[in-house]
Amino acid sequence: MEISQLLKGVLDLAVLAVLREEDGYGYDVLRRLRHAGLEEVGDASVYGTLRRLYKAGLLTSYVVPSEEGPHRKYYSLNEPGGERLAESAKTWQNFASTMNALVGEAAA
Repeated sequence: MEISQLLKGVLDLAVLAVLREEDGYGYDVLRRLRHAGLEEVGDASVYGTLRRLYKAGLLTSYVVPSEEGPHRKYYSLNEPGGERLAESAKTWQNFASTMNALVGEAAA
């Protein structure tokens, strides 16, 4: 099974979870996801997910000047985003539990 296919279904959840801890700009969110173990996640996927979540009203944004180049657009989790994170995390836990049971049965 390809990790990239699994990531497509859970990238929203992963991005929301990363932003729950601390606000971040695009590359920072990407770096934190990779550091957490999602090395296969693509740059364009993360940037697109941030834009989509922002347009959906689940994130807020603000701009911070950077001494190392252009200004950085930071994203933060807002209340609707926190609610979506909680709902999605619960769905993920239930799904993962079901899959673990199925895979455990298949391995026996």
